[in-house]
Amino acid sequence: MAVLGELYQRYMELVYGVCLKYYKEPETAKDSVMLIFEELVTKLKKHEVDNFRGWLHQVAKNHCLMQLRTPKNMKTVEFKTELVQSEENVHLNGVLEKEESFNKLEHCLGTLSNEQRDTVKLFYLEGKCYNEIVEITGLEWNQVRSLIQNGRRNLKICMEKAESGVPS
Repeated sequence: MAVLGELYQRYMELVYGVCLKYYKEPETAKDSVMLIFEELVTKLKKHEVDNFRGWLHQVAKNHCLMQLRTPKNMKTVEFKTELVQSEENVHLNGVLEKEESFNKLEHCLGTLSNEQRDTVKLFYLEGKCYNEIVEITGLEWNQVRSLIQNGRRNLKICMEKAESGVPS
C-alpha cells in the first residue's frame, strides 16, 4: 500500500489533469483523484501492468466517463413543442419550393427560341442523346450541341434573375 501510494503520488497531477479535462470543475476532479486511488487497490490485483503511467491515464479517463454517464449527471432539457417544426410542414415547404422552381423553369423555357426550347426539352426532359435529337429535328450535330449549350446558359441566366426577383 505504501509503494502504491508513493507511485500514485508521482502521477497524481496527471490524474487530476485528466479529471479536470472531463469534469471542468476542480472540486469534482479532486474527489475523483481520491476515488481513482481507491479503485487502484482492487484493479492492480486483477491486472498485470507494464506501463503504469499509460494504464493509469486510461483508468482515470474511464472513471471520469463512467461518472459522467450516470443518470444523476444526465441533463434533460425542456423544449417548447410549438417551436419544433413538424415533418409535414417541412415536407410541405419543400413541395412548395419545388412548385415555385418548376413555375420559374416553365416561364424561362418560354423565353428561349423555339429551336433552343425544343432541343433543351429533348435532351434534359426526355433524355435523348445528340444523335437522336439530330434525327428528330433534322438539324446538324454541331447545331444541336450549340442550341443545347446556349439554351442551358440562357435558362440559367433567366432562373437567376427569377430568384433575385428581377423580371426577365
